[in-house]
Amino acid sequence: MTRQEDMLRTAKEVQLGNYAPAPFVLTHGRGRRVTDASGREYLDLSAGISVLSVGHSHPTLAAAIAEQAARLMHVSNVFYNDRAIELAEAICARTPFDKVYFCNSGSEANESLLKLARRYHYDRGEKQRTEFVSTHNSFHGRTMGSLSVTGQAKYHKGMEPLVQGVRFVDYNDLAALDAAVTEQTAAVVFEPVQAEGGIILGTDEFVRGARRICDERGALLFFDEIQSGYGRTGRFLAQEWFDTTPDACSLAKGIGGGFPLGAIAVTERVAGGLPPGSHASTFGGNPLACAAGLAVLHIIDEEGLIENARRLGGYLAERLAEVDAQLESTTGTRGLGLLQGIVLADDVDPSATIAAIHSAGLLLTLAGGNVVRISPSLNVTRDELDEGLSILAKVLAEAPRKP
Repeated sequence: MTRQEDMLRTAKEVQLGNYAPAPFVLTHGRGRRVTDASGREYLDLSAGISVLSVGHSHPTLAAAIAEQAARLMHVSNVFYNDRAIELAEAICARTPFDKVYFCNSGSEANESLLKLARRYHYDRGEKQRTEFVSTHNSFHGRTMGSLSVTGQAKYHKGMEPLVQGVRFVDYNDLAALDAAVTEQTAAVVFEPVQAEGGIILGTDEFVRGARRICDERGALLFFDEIQSGYGRTGRFLAQEWFDTTPDACSLAKGIGGGFPLGAIAVTERVAGGLPPGSHASTFGGNPLACAAGLAVLHIIDEEGLIENARRLGGYLAERLAEVDAQLESTTGTRGLGLLQGIVLADDVDPSATIAAIHSAGLLLTLAGGNVVRISPSLNVTRDELDEGLSILAKVLAEAPRKP
């Protein structure tokens, strides 16, 4: 039995079966390359589902983590720490937001937004505002609150009853949103780009209209920028493409470059929505995570990664459209910046196709059940995109069909 086979056997014995990982064990990586326990190398254009914003094992990020680990890893939130203050200041300087709260993940960030909305209205004497409006096909996390505003029934199975008072409308249907927001609505929450739902772009009408409706009705507007933020679409936040500022947004994934970190960024209007004692996170804002977050911002600036995402995002869109035009197994492409996808035809088996892509030495993921998602690190090169698209095109030319 090989080392990899032995590790796979052990994994099945000791780890819960809530995941269904590919049948190989990754052990190390650098840039866009990762290696498994058998020594085989893969080209990673998934970036850990948009998490590895600066690639695997970036030396600047690794050094920052090591240096901070040797200096100060954790203090409780009973005390300030320098790195959290510095990172919060840096995020506020780059965005229209005024205050930041740190946590450890995207689910936690969205959970924090939901609590902020209810407490904000409660403190203003509007205790009836406890409901939320979300969108079908959305994904906001796996904790009970974030799951409750996730508009995909498959994630709800066996988890009911969920948090009550959530209404769902079709994404990009402004008339439906207009009808759903009432005097009971605490907040409207949606993604400027539905990532997990299949790489669906919000329309100008919907995103800007949501701001108008919330202002008219007294509800808050929250954007989930967990996957679309931190430069992935070619702007620091995807909301910049719509010239629209929500009352708050959630951040995670690329914020720590692979180190667990999440945040919500809020405007001054709602900054008092979580008064002392109303919410907390033991590890949220710890110095080690925030040092990683600062290093990511430094790398983004020094290497011009937002511009790289914008430039190579345009190139990726062109090349992906060329691939799609040559195939019968796909029906179109969509996305923005370095968050893009190619849609599989109805008769193509998505699971078997993604397995074939992995077997060919390329790491990609599915979104929306039938979209092959391409979300590389922001410092990906044109040559790496070409290499990956060449592999993808060959696999899709012989894509496995459904039984």
